[in-house]
Amino acid sequence: MQGIRRRVLEGLAEGPVSGPRLADRLDVSRAAVWKHVEALREAGFGIESREAGYELTAVPEFGGEAVEFGLDAPFDVEYYEEIASTNDRARALADEGVADVVVLADEQTGGRGRMDREWASPSGGVWLSLVCRPDLPPAQVPVYTLAAAVATAEAVRAVGVEATIKWPNDVLVAGDDGERKLAGVLTEMEGEADRVSWVVVGVGLNANVDAGAVPDTATTVRERAGDVDRATLTRDLLERFHELRSDPEGVLPAWRERAATLGRRVRVETLGGEVVGTAVDVEFPGTLVVETADGETRVSAGDCEHLRPA
Repeated sequence: MQGIRRRVLEGLAEGPVSGPRLADRLDVSRAAVWKHVEALREAGFGIESREAGYELTAVPEFGGEAVEFGLDAPFDVEYYEEIASTNDRARALADEGVADVVVLADEQTGGRGRMDREWASPSGGVWLSLVCRPDLPPAQVPVYTLAAAVATAEAVRAVGVEATIKWPNDVLVAGDDGERKLAGVLTEMEGEADRVSWVVVGVGLNANVDAGAVPDTATTVRERAGDVDRATLTRDLLERFHELRSDPEGVLPAWRERAATLGRRVRVETLGGEVVGTAVDVEFPGTLVVETADGETRVSAGDCEHLRPA
């Protein structure tokens, strides 16, 4: 959302306000105020012209403007009703030099997870990718994956879904049917040995989606808690992610608090082979520490499976 348009919307939210008064406050022309009011109406905002001035009467259910309205984080949102992949679009934006842009979609037709696995992304979910330019060496980028997982888990917990995190990037919900995947995180980056050019953090969250539209190993917010306000859910996720990325050292304590993996027997498939044992800790920037029969093993990347107790 343009800076002036956002300020116009903030002014409307304070109560009835006349066009001339809003123009004076924002130091723009009355024609510019009218132009932005019309654009907001086209975006789905209900704005009535009353005797006392313009009055905001309704906010769209979802979309870029709906998410940006009240967002306490420095992100601009680029919204699509349907897109092949938000990560693909975010990478293209990153190559153009942008930063702090969120690509958000109601539906993805070519969503993917780690290792290019297909990711079902039906209408009603929260499919987003953030373009970031962190001042971090490449080796520390995994902390962004953990931060996104924490932000996602905490956002859905706020709507009544008791979510936890499986190392490194899956948000799970446990129940009588076992653990089911609610969301996943896919982080991609470009950089040199000592410098990150950009990081794209993708989050796929099964929000207002029917259980039958996702794999049997997955679940949805709708299935667990009913339909939720996706705009609020997305804002909560983005605001918490922004807090965590601003304090990388604070990510691990938050991750440990929501972790389902720590204390569990795990099997981790790595490029160097299989690691089996008990997950005992996670170290910065996201290394899993596994107590095996041969002592502690540290795993920086791999596919993790929770095992039944021995």
